[in-house]
Amino acid sequence: MKLLIAFSILIVLIVFQEQISCFSLSIPASPGYYQDGDVVIGGLFSLRVTAGDTRSRFGFTDTMHIPEYVYADLTKHYQHILAMVFAVEKINKDPNILFNMSLGFYLFNVDFLEMKAVESSMALLSGESPPIPNYSCRPEKTDKLVAVIGGISTGISTQISRVLSLYNVPQISYVPFDQSLGTRVQLQSPYQFPVHTSALYQGIIQLLLYFTWVWFGLVVPDDMRGELFLRDITKEMTNHGLCIAFAEKVPEFPAKDTVNREVFMERFSSVRVIIAFGDTYSLLRFVYNVYCNTPFGNVWITTSDWDITTLPFEQNLDYTYFGGGLSFSVHMDEILEFKDFLRSVQPRKYPHDIFIQDVWSILFECPYFEQDISRELSQCEPNGSLSTRPLHAWDMKTSPSSYKVHAAVYAIAQALHKELSLRVEGGSLHKDVPLAPLPWKLHPFLQKGQLWRNTNENLNKEASTTELDIFNYQSLQSGTKAQVKVGKFVFESHSVQHLSLNEELITWGEHHNQTPSAVCSQSCPLGFRKTPVEGKPFCCFDCVPCPDGEITNETGVDRCIKCPEDQYPNKQRNQCLPKISTFLSHEDFLGAVLVSMAISLSAFTAMILGLFILYRDTPIVRANNRNLSYLLLVSLMLCFFCSLIFIGQPSTATCVLRQMIFGVVFSIAVSAILAKTFIVVVAFKAIKPGSTLRMWMVTRLSNAIVFCGSIIQVCICAVWLGTYPPFPDVDMQSEFGQIILWCNEGSTLAFYCVLGYLGFLASLSLLIAFVARRLPDTFNEAKTITFSMLVFCTVWISFVPTYLSSKGKAMVAVEILSILASSAGLLGCIFLPKCYVILLGSSGHFRKKFFK
Repeated sequence: MKLLIAFSILIVLIVFQEQISCFSLSIPASPGYYQDGDVVIGGLFSLRVTAGDTRSRFGFTDTMHIPEYVYADLTKHYQHILAMVFAVEKINKDPNILFNMSLGFYLFNVDFLEMKAVESSMALLSGESPPIPNYSCRPEKTDKLVAVIGGISTGISTQISRVLSLYNVPQISYVPFDQSLGTRVQLQSPYQFPVHTSALYQGIIQLLLYFTWVWFGLVVPDDMRGELFLRDITKEMTNHGLCIAFAEKVPEFPAKDTVNREVFMERFSSVRVIIAFGDTYSLLRFVYNVYCNTPFGNVWITTSDWDITTLPFEQNLDYTYFGGGLSFSVHMDEILEFKDFLRSVQPRKYPHDIFIQDVWSILFECPYFEQDISRELSQCEPNGSLSTRPLHAWDMKTSPSSYKVHAAVYAIAQALHKELSLRVEGGSLHKDVPLAPLPWKLHPFLQKGQLWRNTNENLNKEASTTELDIFNYQSLQSGTKAQVKVGKFVFESHSVQHLSLNEELITWGEHHNQTPSAVCSQSCPLGFRKTPVEGKPFCCFDCVPCPDGEITNETGVDRCIKCPEDQYPNKQRNQCLPKISTFLSHEDFLGAVLVSMAISLSAFTAMILGLFILYRDTPIVRANNRNLSYLLLVSLMLCFFCSLIFIGQPSTATCVLRQMIFGVVFSIAVSAILAKTFIVVVAFKAIKPGSTLRMWMVTRLSNAIVFCGSIIQVCICAVWLGTYPPFPDVDMQSEFGQIILWCNEGSTLAFYCVLGYLGFLASLSLLIAFVARRLPDTFNEAKTITFSMLVFCTVWISFVPTYLSSKGKAMVAVEILSILASSAGLLGCIFLPKCYVILLGSSGHFRKKFFK
């Protein structure tokens, strides 16, 4: 607004002072480089940063002194002017583009001062310097002006556009694309070179994923461009599991140094990778703050708009600050014949170029004598070549900005060609009509054109594909620093993209011998899973071991996976191993011991049975029913043998037989004992005179007791078999790393009914024997039966809790031991005293004493 008011005041002065001369104002001169032509293109370029520029442009104060070399000339920016000169010369050599019309230029150096850009813009419109608004001092210059190329930064482009848009003069800016630039200008905004932001975002993300960098910082300008970048890339990074440690916004016009050194160092020392988005000059103050602070060995990821190699103090800067950085740049083919043109550039070839003298004196390190040009040329190697200059001073490779300037000239030439073509077709192109079209007539053609596709090198490229080159900041053997191409990123769509890198070409600077790591928390090793840390991003986590039965076969996972039932995790919990099938076999030590015990006890029982048969006519054998003794011994022998069925791999037959035989055989044994106990009581009652129980002293009684006691158990087993019989099963959970092959009892109720019935018979025998233990009989067997029943009941009462708390082989072993122990208890308590009497106590006195 202030600028427009100033313009208005000047216009009023012109109206009231009609006799004013074009040269009467005492405004400091701003000379330009002019080459005449039928049509003229203006150029506003920035060649150097001076002390006044930095204090005005970047807000540096006296309290923060910057060394003098910061203000050195930016000789590399002179290539932008040469790119425009080269393009104009090529166009003039082709008569088909402008119908034999010549193209000229009018170039100014605005440095990095916005006010100087305004002054030079007015000079383009008035034809002279100092300029006068709304007045053409040299019509032969101003009437030929059709368009302007200029603006290395958003601020300078904005100020240029505010002047040119008042006169509807087209402006093409080679500033890095800024979406907010159009909103800053109220009239005609400058044309910009488009950039595929999605390709840039995806390229950065794919690079981060390639090196597994998930924890990094962002540095952006504190403006609309930086806000849009943060908004868009943050969303994309979150979708890919990446975390932003911090976002540093760099103010474009800081009033003073507001950087907190402690906060600055804390932030930048906490990350290894920093993404810098912005152009070299909007981040110049930030670069200086990095320069003033301790280097942290960060890896920088930037765009071509931030080229550290072009900074005026870059060669004096310790390269450990930015060494090893990576940069993205839109792929550009070399401009044909441009390098040959640069080799041919000399002061004598372009005597009207007012900028080449300064550049030559800097590049060839010779004094500049403004008043004696011949002396200057003789001492500044007038025949020297730019190709002989070191890389840090002059780069023969086409810079992105030079490429844009070259493309902009061709865009204007193509627009002129189309406008002139319409005039030729309409027959209006003749001597009476000015050859140069009015500037505003080029807008329709510039709006329809594509700036990137107006050079010959880009006509055949697919617009849908974006290719980005990836460069690495390196220190070359010559001591200079440059960007070396190490890869590329091709983007067609979010689903079609390709990143290729040559890691052998990448150097990471002096702080890193190998690819650095950029994570908030180290990836969880195998066997561990991530757990979030309260108050921190998801990239920051703790590692906890996987729970029992689960593993992780990958690092850095959120959840553990459970092993299949037939597998188990190893000790490291990073692999599932097949479980080993196990059962109580004959080869096991425990199985062999139990088999030996069962066979030994069976053999011992057989020996006792043989002894009883041998001494079957002795009173002690005949006492209390000899046949019941035989039956009991045989059933005990079968009890010992039935324990062998429990040993070995379970099958359907063995699972059914082991429980059925166990239940029936034990019921026969206990029923025989019950019969013997009942006969003792009956025998005592029957010997009394007149007893009616004598008729019961027959074999049928004992057989009936045994039969009834056994048949009930047989019925229980039959019901068990008919409803839910035992079956072979596997237990994969009880033992770690083992699959237990076992016999599932099927109906647990039926199993405990079998045991309960045996307990009922044993309890009944114990009760009757306990009552009859003091009967005055010579051969009273009730005492031994009482003791044997106590042993039997004790074993099986202890069996139940032990069996329920056991697993695997132990569970089977407990049942076998209970069978062997209870059977051995019956055998030992009932028959060993009798064997002792038969073998060692032959005298009747001993027998009487023993059975008293």
